[in-house]
Amino acid sequence: MQPIKFLILRFSSIGDVVLTTPVIRGLKQQVAHAEIHYFTKPAFREILEVNPYIDRIHVLREDLNEQIRELKEEQFDYVIDLHKNIRTRRIISGLKVISFTFDKLNLKKWIYVNFKVNRLPDRHIVDRYREAVDVFDVQDDGTGLDYFIPDKDSVDAAQWASPFRDGYIGFAIGAMHDTKKLTPDKMISIIDRIKHPVVLLGGKEDHATGEQIRQSCKTKVYNACGEYTINQSASLVRQARLIITHDTGLMHIAAAFRKRIITIWGNTVPEFGMYPYRPHPDSAWFEIRDLRCRPCSKLGYKRCPKRHFRCIRDIDDQRVADKALKLLNRVDTE
Repeated sequence: MQPIKFLILRFSSIGDVVLTTPVIRGLKQQVAHAEIHYFTKPAFREILEVNPYIDRIHVLREDLNEQIRELKEEQFDYVIDLHKNIRTRRIISGLKVISFTFDKLNLKKWIYVNFKVNRLPDRHIVDRYREAVDVFDVQDDGTGLDYFIPDKDSVDAAQWASPFRDGYIGFAIGAMHDTKKLTPDKMISIIDRIKHPVVLLGGKEDHATGEQIRQSCKTKVYNACGEYTINQSASLVRQARLIITHDTGLMHIAAAFRKRIITIWGNTVPEFGMYPYRPHPDSAWFEIRDLRCRPCSKLGYKRCPKRHFRCIRDIDDQRVADKALKLLNRVDTE
């Protein structure tokens, strides 16, 4: 029997790609003879390269018109657009096949940001992604997110020097925008209050901040920012006893591994529907609610538009540390 060929579109970023994995799995497992192709940017190919539910990965090139011509030769039956921008509309128009997408809720987000009136549905974006494939009767299997790490990218933290080989907290210190991140002094304060070995996680752009934190902390800190690939960083997340993170891609990777997660929210809010999806039930988040200026953006800024940065400055370092210690105690009793 001929396969039913699906092309899933999601170009970026780390977290957004991970959040599409239940749709990938649902189509492959629940639609008979489904063949799954995934179209993304080259930087995010590694996130999906050993996903057993994907038959082929296509990566975005500069000449999109040529690529559309190549994709037409695949003779897809359906396109599932989980990015929904100008380029994905060009692809759909060029392929001339039936397509399905999701509601980005941009108007409701704009109303929330500008008028502080929340009309957003109480639904995670993963569930809204799934609505795009409702016509195929793809059901929620209750499994959550997927993240598969190639053997070549598994980092053996047990070979590290003491005390990190005996267990560590993973602290994802980066984020796309500064108003989503704790300041270095607050991260130092939290780490020193916990008094437990910490591995700092992030990209090359976070390395200098990681060094500042490492050199300033009294606690043992390893700055892994920029030292590992995405998959290798995911391996470190998987081995961590606990993850502390901002609203960023590693938060979603941690959720895929059902880790205990402490999430810090700055100018963005969980109500946008991008909070950790089905992590360990002990997970928690910290945010300053009832600030008249929050959320100030659906994404973030380089600096606080109001200059006071209360959404981050008012986070209680001791409460975050106390929660981390409580969760570590639960890990020890398992």
